Amino acid sequence: MDILVYGIVQSATLLLMAFGFSLVYGISRLPNFAHGALYVFTGFIAWLLLNRLGLPYPLAVLGALAAAALLGVLIYRLILKRIRGMETSEIIATYAIGLAILEGLRWAGLRGTTYTLPVFVEGSATLLRVPVDFQRIVVVTSAVAVVTLLWVFTRHTRIGRALRGVAQDERAALMLGIDSDHVATVAVALGSVLAGVGALVLLPLGSIVVQEGYKVLIYAIAVCVVGGLGSWAGTVLASLVLGFSQYLTVAYGKPHFQMVVMLLAIIATLILRPSGLFGRQKELEERV
Repeated sequence: MDILVYGIVQSATLLLMAFGFSLVYGISRLPNFAHGALYVFTGFIAWLLLNRLGLPYPLAVLGALAAAALLGVLIYRLILKRIRGMETSEIIATYAIGLAILEGLRWAGLRGTTYTLPVFVEGSATLLRVPVDFQRIVVVTSAVAVVTLLWVFTRHTRIGRALRGVAQDERAALMLGIDSDHVATVAVALGSVLAGVGALVLLPLGSIVVQEGYKVLIYAIAVCVVGGLGSWAGTVLASLVLGFSQYLTVAYGKPHFQMVVMLLAIIATLILRPSGLFGRQKELEERV
């Protein structure tokens, strides 16, 4: 029962870390390597609003998410818009942006374990005879809510259908009058908000540190590579597979092997199935 319950919790954790990265790439084909930096940035802004300005926790959460969305818009409008379609430049630029944000936060004093966010709900419950604190239940609930709300948003709103249209066929969407740059801006902003949601739900279980940004980026890339870059269904399935794999590693091995599991998953996927479980990229034999 421990494996079942905490495997689900770890899977939900990976999904919250990776879904924003997957969404941005799936819609606009932009590999946002600043994803981990946006994660830490949102948590730090929430901490500032809560502890320096004294705002109530709900307002601090909303303010941090708004700051993440604004930063995502600025990143796309000022930098990515000018290099979109240049794949190597996109990777270098987004990684450089993320590095600048994270190291800027380190320079500003974000180090140690002094920066923490309070949990949403105190206490714990027993599920299937396994004790689970309420914050981890919030993690699972949030992951389910994110997937459900995005499914509804992309199918029952005008902007959501535009996002799906560009994701399916950008040229056809352009012919129908959909502004590709506007859609990409919305996608990057939404991906930044999803990174922020993951941060605000997961960081209360630990501390806000710069190293967390690099770890989140690696985890997000691993989940998206295994699931298939751009595939939302693949992201969900890969989160389940890797989440249970990580928990089994902790249960029967050592906690520091979690990162090894993710890196091995990336290597094995690129060797055996380069497009991932549900990816739409061409397989090796199709390109030769």
